[in-house]
Amino acid sequence: MLKMQDRQRCLAALRNSVIKYNTEDCSLAAKKALDLGIDPAAAVLEGLAKGMETVGNLFYAGQYFVPEVLLCADALYAGLEILKPHLKIKPIHPRITLVIGCVEGDVHEIGKNLVKQMFISSGWEVHDLGYDVPLARFVEKLEEVRADILAMSAMMTTTMMGMKKVIAMAKDRCPECMILLGGAPLNRDIAALFGADGYASSAGEVVREVLEMMDRFHEQARL
Repeated sequence: MLKMQDRQRCLAALRNSVIKYNTEDCSLAAKKALDLGIDPAAAVLEGLAKGMETVGNLFYAGQYFVPEVLLCADALYAGLEILKPHLKIKPIHPRITLVIGCVEGDVHEIGKNLVKQMFISSGWEVHDLGYDVPLARFVEKLEEVRADILAMSAMMTTTMMGMKKVIAMAKDRCPECMILLGGAPLNRDIAALFGADGYASSAGEVVREVLEMMDRFHEQARL
């Protein structure tokens, strides 16, 4: 039986290896998590993602700079590569198609990649446009794949303003598609002001937010 102390120690090792940008330690901690029987999703969210959240705080506090953040991302991806094959794909809602990407001018895609993995692990169809995505490209992809959800992220106040433009275009050309926003400079009030249908502050809550958005959509359709 997995002891709570062993679980907490392993999750802390995952977090610290990301923060200290130690790729080898992160791989070892990820393997240890599997050996201990820790839920891979918990290892990702409570270990890797929490570590990256701390890295983000260090960056905004001026203690870490871009080179350190990139090294931290390398460590995170090393752990994710080991855990990813063990994440259980279990459709928990009728098939959902999503388009995801970082808005034009924004190249910070670490959080977006974690969110994408949560979508994939839920058994959903994900079309990842990557980072620095031209605003019109989001809507083009929505029309191409007839997506249910458009998920956009931004890490800067300057780039997040592009979200409002994309939402206006999407609502005009794909009125049934719902919009989900995320990223450091946003909150639920800003997302609503931009015209989005939902907001998630972390990868850990993004699946629940999508499900609630879908429930609201189907409820309105029945009215």
